[in-house]
Amino acid sequence: MSVVLVVNSGSSSFKYQLLDMEHEHVLASGLVERIGEPSTGSGSGGTATHTVKAAALADADGPAPTVTDATYTIEREIPDHTAGFAVMLEAFAAHGPSLEERAPVAVGHRVVHGGARFFEPTVVTPLVEINIDELSVLAPLHNPANLAGIVAAKKAFPDVPHVAVFDTAFHQSLAPEAYTYAIDREVAEAHRIRRYGFHGTSHKFVSEAAAAFVGRPLGELKQIVFHLGNGASVAAIEGGRSVDTSMGLTPLEGLVMGSRSGDLDPAVLLQLARRADMSTADLDTLLNKRSGLLGLAGVSDMRDIGERRDAGDPAAQLAFDVYIHRLRAYAGAYLAQLDGVDVISFTAGVGENAAAVRAEAMATLGFAGVEIDPERNARRERGIRRISTDASRVEVLVVPTDEELEIARQTLSVTA
Repeated sequence: MSVVLVVNSGSSSFKYQLLDMEHEHVLASGLVERIGEPSTGSGSGGTATHTVKAAALADADGPAPTVTDATYTIEREIPDHTAGFAVMLEAFAAHGPSLEERAPVAVGHRVVHGGARFFEPTVVTPLVEINIDELSVLAPLHNPANLAGIVAAKKAFPDVPHVAVFDTAFHQSLAPEAYTYAIDREVAEAHRIRRYGFHGTSHKFVSEAAAAFVGRPLGELKQIVFHLGNGASVAAIEGGRSVDTSMGLTPLEGLVMGSRSGDLDPAVLLQLARRADMSTADLDTLLNKRSGLLGLAGVSDMRDIGERRDAGDPAAQLAFDVYIHRLRAYAGAYLAQLDGVDVISFTAGVGENAAAVRAEAMATLGFAGVEIDPERNARRERGIRRISTDASRVEVLVVPTDEELEIARQTLSVTA
């Protein structure tokens, strides 16, 4: 059995999945959180939560075993990521699966920013760690935490290869005209200012899954993928390669998001700095934490927006309309960049579950051959599915993303 451990590490937490790659199903998954927080003795200190799937407890050799969750929680003070991995190993030993019987052959790590240096999954070496650290200037909230997880995981699993899979890597295929910002060239080069793009692991997984679903070679398809979660981005993909994407130097650019503004006239920042005496920290907080749906309607969850729209809340209606306006704008732009499209896919929390968002985003694309089937779109089903009509010239799909599985696949691709 080829088993891969996938780690997604944050500054005070990390998520993990243990995957059987022979059948591509999850053996176990968990979350270690509140790392570095002191315990109060009342259960509010560091907490490790280990969720064991049924497949981990039975010797299921089929590709699709029945999955039943059983959750085990350990509560204790967890001072750092190394201690967090120790808690994870204790949970495996106590509740399964046995890592002696299902030992990982490799560990895959999500790393947010690879800059222009990393364009494929990369085996972690001391030099790679130095590069991830240096790239923290481009992702100060993410890369240091990703690196802390790598260092801790290497201590816990010293005898297997560790692989970094970068969110930005998929978008390294962008042409210069797509990734270049029209500012002074020397300034841009000195400070590495360019479009990098994010959610690349998801865009890659979804575009490949969509091609398999429609039964056409990936290399001949023009696709648009909407990754719509609390963070949101859209990518234009031709022949399996990203040719444009909405996020830029950081994940702030592009679509309206849960609490991020997305696209904005840069002069707005100058105006607020001059007239409202807002500092760079104030502006950072405004654009990343007080904008988007939250800034417009007071809530960041699209489900709450929907409920408030139904109740006649004008702020929620405006937030929804602004959100849809931006989706349509990018859909039109990428139709032009691709010279037409074969497949449009929706993924992530909003993309997979908000039928109204999908319907309204596609409502003006009849000229391009898009025709949504209202009944198919309204169904709440699991798995990949078609929501366009049989007569639609463009296949419109809902494709559940699986970034952990994609990371595991890429990890095996450089270690097998």
